Amino acid sequence: MLSRLMGQPGWTLLKSLDGHHHWVHSVAFSHDGRFLASASADTTVKVWNPSTGRCLTTLEGHDDAVLAVAFSPDGAVLASCSWDQTIKLWDPLSGQCLRTLEGHTGWVLDVAFSPGGALLASASADKTIQLWDPASGRSLRTLKGHSDEVNAIKFSFDGTRMASGSSDRSIRLWDPVTGGQTKQLEGHANWVNDVDFASDGKSLASAGHDHTVRIWDPAAPPMSAKRLTGHTGSVDSVSFNPSRKMVASASGDRTIRLWDPNSGKCLETLEGHTMGVRKVAFSPDGKFLASASADKTVRIWTRPS
Repeated sequence: MLSRLMGQPGWTLLKSLDGHHHWVHSVAFSHDGRFLASASADTTVKVWNPSTGRCLTTLEGHDDAVLAVAFSPDGAVLASCSWDQTIKLWDPLSGQCLRTLEGHTGWVLDVAFSPGGALLASASADKTIQLWDPASGRSLRTLKGHSDEVNAIKFSFDGTRMASGSSDRSIRLWDPVTGGQTKQLEGHANWVNDVDFASDGKSLASAGHDHTVRIWDPAAPPMSAKRLTGHTGSVDSVSFNPSRKMVASASGDRTIRLWDPNSGKCLETLEGHTMGVRKVAFSPDGKFLASASADKTVRIWTRPS
């Protein structure tokens, strides 16, 4: 089911992918859109063909729930992170684990590759962010500043900035070269669960446990943000559409909302998941939206051109 503004073409459910045996925490498209990865509390990662809905490989090796996945820009490596406090790098097609990165002293909650693929960032419940060389597996730098769990980490599309979201209710901007903090954004009344940059770098979206989405201008004063309301549960994920002026949000209220980030208007609400929606991710061309849910499924949505 879905609801939308009158006169606008709506997003529709294209496929529901079944195969995980527990909550699905995360989904990520490869940069060419040919593959979709999902991370689950069943301790596995699955790689799917999003066109056919077929599971291509199941990656096994983590000892606890897998919380996030990210493809390298060239698609040759898939990173996953887990409650087992490790990050694993995989060949996404063969399923071979290439290396395991250890160093965090708490759950590893998110991972992200830099646009060039030279850096891998990880966010942890140990209150730190680590930067890694994915080629060697060496830890390059530990970024400290948050006073609680770091739930999310993202690079800007040009690679000059990173944004992190934390249970300390703040978002912090970092220079990935120096590791220095450049700005702190505050406004959420509870945990910040996710962050995402717009492709032009001029906007940053955040998802809050306070049921709101915020849209920030990283160049504006730290306290100024547009507040998007409508969800009735924790907002756990946000994703900018790379080709349209649109932000998707996923919530524990079992819905996905699509927003105009400029006006703050909710354009559409997608319904169908039977438990909370943990993650949303747009395909690189912006034509598809993947969602991960506690109902053990991954769904792929599309909108008529």
